[in-house]
Amino acid sequence: MALSRRSFSALAGSAALGFALGGSGGPGASSAYAARSVPTGPPPAPPGADGRTHTIGYDHYSLLVDGRRLVVWSGEMHPFRLPSPSLWRDILQKMRAHGFNAVSICVSWNFHSPAPGQYDFSGVRDLDLFLRTAAETGLYVILRPGPYINAEIDAGGFPGWLTATRGTARTADPDHLSYVDEWLTAVNRIARHHLFTEGRGTVVLYQIENEYDAHVTEATGRAYMSHLYKKVRADGIDVPLFHNDKGRNGYWIPGSFDTGGESGGWLYGFDGYPSPSQVPPDWGHFGVGGLKGGATASPRTPGFVPEFGGGWFDPWGGVQFQGKGYAESRRTRDAAYERRFYLTNVANGLTLHNVYMIFGGTSWGWLPAPVVYTSYDYGAAIDEGRNVTTKMAPMHTLGHMLQRVPDFAKLDKAAEVKAQSLKVYHLTNPDTGAHVYVARNDGDKEVTSTLPTAGGDLQLTVPAHDARLLSTGLSLGKRKLRYCTAQPMAVLTAGRQDIALFSGRYGEMAHLVLECPSEPVVNRLDPEAAWVYDRGALHVTAPLGQGGLTRVLVEHGESETPLLLLFADDATAMRLFPYDTPSGTVLVYGPELLRDVTLDGSTVRLTGDVVQETGLEVWGPRGMASVEWNGQAVRMRAAMAGSLVSEALLPGVPNTTLPALGGWRRKAENPESAPGFDDSAWTAADKTTSFSTTPVPKGQPVLFADDYGFHYGDVWYRGHFDGGGAGLESVSLAYSTGTQGMLMAWLDGAPLGSHRMPAPGNDTVRKGSWAATATFSLSNLPKKVHEKLTAPGPHVLSVLVRRMQHDQDGKALDTHKVARGLTEVTFKGTSPKVSWRIQGEATPDPVRGPQNNGGLYGEREGWHLPGFTDGDWTPADFPRADRGQGVTWYRTTFKLSVPGGIDASVGLVLEDDPARAYRAQIFLNGWNMGQYVNDVGPQHTFVLPNGILRTRGTNTLALAVLSDGTTESGPGQVRLTLLGNAAGGLPVTAVDSPGR
Repeated sequence: MALSRRSFSALAGSAALGFALGGSGGPGASSAYAARSVPTGPPPAPPGADGRTHTIGYDHYSLLVDGRRLVVWSGEMHPFRLPSPSLWRDILQKMRAHGFNAVSICVSWNFHSPAPGQYDFSGVRDLDLFLRTAAETGLYVILRPGPYINAEIDAGGFPGWLTATRGTARTADPDHLSYVDEWLTAVNRIARHHLFTEGRGTVVLYQIENEYDAHVTEATGRAYMSHLYKKVRADGIDVPLFHNDKGRNGYWIPGSFDTGGESGGWLYGFDGYPSPSQVPPDWGHFGVGGLKGGATASPRTPGFVPEFGGGWFDPWGGVQFQGKGYAESRRTRDAAYERRFYLTNVANGLTLHNVYMIFGGTSWGWLPAPVVYTSYDYGAAIDEGRNVTTKMAPMHTLGHMLQRVPDFAKLDKAAEVKAQSLKVYHLTNPDTGAHVYVARNDGDKEVTSTLPTAGGDLQLTVPAHDARLLSTGLSLGKRKLRYCTAQPMAVLTAGRQDIALFSGRYGEMAHLVLECPSEPVVNRLDPEAAWVYDRGALHVTAPLGQGGLTRVLVEHGESETPLLLLFADDATAMRLFPYDTPSGTVLVYGPELLRDVTLDGSTVRLTGDVVQETGLEVWGPRGMASVEWNGQAVRMRAAMAGSLVSEALLPGVPNTTLPALGGWRRKAENPESAPGFDDSAWTAADKTTSFSTTPVPKGQPVLFADDYGFHYGDVWYRGHFDGGGAGLESVSLAYSTGTQGMLMAWLDGAPLGSHRMPAPGNDTVRKGSWAATATFSLSNLPKKVHEKLTAPGPHVLSVLVRRMQHDQDGKALDTHKVARGLTEVTFKGTSPKVSWRIQGEATPDPVRGPQNNGGLYGEREGWHLPGFTDGDWTPADFPRADRGQGVTWYRTTFKLSVPGGIDASVGLVLEDDPARAYRAQIFLNGWNMGQYVNDVGPQHTFVLPNGILRTRGTNTLALAVLSDGTTESGPGQVRLTLLGNAAGGLPVTAVDSPGR
């Protein structure tokens, strides 16, 4: 496919700047790329939908946007894991404030397509709204719409209906590609209106497949990738395309498949999730080399890691983190982990870096893949309750540095440097002469060593399992840095002065040396700092964090432009927010979060969040005279640091009180187990063939739920047979489910028993499909029941299967098509002819979508909805000690009255004796917010996102409790908990929730 002139310009960059993108690293590839044609300089302005055309190119150093070098510092979030569009802006603003300039998102096919040919991009599925919000926030977008995304989501993102179709997925099978093309047409119709190249949005990169390591050497694999590439281009997507190579195999490098004659539009990317116990690997251009070395597989494209571990997922039972859940993931992959691994990536020349996940969110309803439970917190820097954690500190400082210190966009490997007991990386910028050093301590003890640098020998201390970055020769505005033992965070100009920020661990002594041929005037604005001028150099020392921010003002000497030096520890740095406006850069210090800045004449209008009371300090363009915070004027005074400082503290957030939950009402269901239940409207399970990878047992009908259009949640079966009871000894039910699936059986209304799949262990945490056979002996039943069930006449076998989710298809073996539900039913002692009927979820909820509901009677009848009338239900108190097999529902309402201007994040906690075997689906205002399994865990707290949760109004809470009859069952304690609280926040629009 030939590119249009506009597309070629967008991909190749500006010819006037003398670079092109013909070189892409493949065999026989052109070497037309110009490695040093674009000098180090200011980065491009923050992106937005500005109506202007833009160019996107690259060389092996970095992306080139409008001829300027761009280091991409991105974080992954999934809009489908936060079903409240108002809160998307909250996460995006937190990302931007904490140093990210891009957001990477997967678009999950199953979330948008309830049936073949049907695509829903409205409400919580409004991709257009998300892309607009990202542009308004000033973030680039890395768009990853599959068709396969993995992402620990049901079927890896494939829609449920695809499991029952002809064609082999992730190959060039024409049947499969016909469905893929439908999906890409639908999603690209939206994406092409948000391309950065056209100035209509900020989509800068587009992924066509994810971790595709199957059929690599086969014609069908190459044809599949070629088809995706050409289809996306034909749909008008003209930004660079890429694939995410699972585990650095050198698969799908440029030149490895047919792109229709186009060159220069394809980037090689790879992912990595190193363990905290692992020595940080060298996966960049300066690493081990070769096709399996990471970026070295494609030496002419920039080092690109589309997924790098920002945490890790946890399976049912919590074996991954010893039952401690995502708190343990966050502890083991903490800020020190990130410094070691992310700084190693920087030292390896990786300039396109995406943290997976920056916000994990919630796999609500039936969205999660079998390998995970409801929470997808991931141990991420922003937790599931939208709180920024201490993990954010290194990302905050590193992200702002990569955006605001241009030297880091173009680094070469420099001469080897050694320091005792430390691993040292030495890099230099060929244009500016700046040097960068990363010193890493992989040992168990703190190390103090001497590091030889271009600016002299430096003594530095690196804690155990940590790392530090320092630099020499950086330009700090009009002045030159000789060296600093603290990490540069930002260099900017605000008003009449330059500002340089440096950060490090609390208590460390920062030592900065500034080249000063003429002695300057130095003002120590905070008592913690000290300085001395000696032989053409200004030496400044500051203990980081003691007293908060330390300010030193340098004036006169060889430059008449003042330089303000700011020193901060991690916690202080997290409250320093640079923000670019059309009138210049604003720097804000003090609040928990800076959301937005608007300059209106001499007034600076700020919005953001405060938790504890705090001061407010603002640097900005000349003429700045007054400040507003969240719409309220703040009395300010001018300070010697060239800033405005608040005369009083901004107040902290007031306490938020949550009500106790009471007034519960209770009703048992599963009438489907009764012999007289009318199932005539159910679907006849009489098919004889299936596209499933699970074989159909000889002589039996297809019982697989997906073949009858039931793709999510629970499914009921009723088998009718006449006169076959005599001699019946036992019933064997073979079934297949995702992790933690189970079944229950009744014969003529009498409980036969239940069966459940085991919780995964260390060797089965990735197992997505589980099969077992449950055999129920009639001889164990009471004599009268046994006699009734074995008497001549009509009989009904009723079976409820909690099918859980579809397996993913990571190896492209159609594992998403493994059957769910019953697979075979056999009888011992007799061989009745059985007529089967099946019932699962009803028509998908038009607002909440196909993954919200399964096939429980209460779900089909609307018992989970806020408009349902439950006045005839029985009052109930918790804790309960019920015993019996089946499903019981509990409902209550509660009111919240969170004051306006307060962002309160609320969760629901369920706790009980872990010996009691039951599980509960949690419905808030009709939304299925997840599944609790009491005796497996580890999740006990479920986030209730604002928008679905009415923080100023009445809420309906429903629990569908499924008990297997082996133990007493609850619920036990059920209560609300406050997960986070801030003064500020954003207006939240209620998510549409029809009552029926």
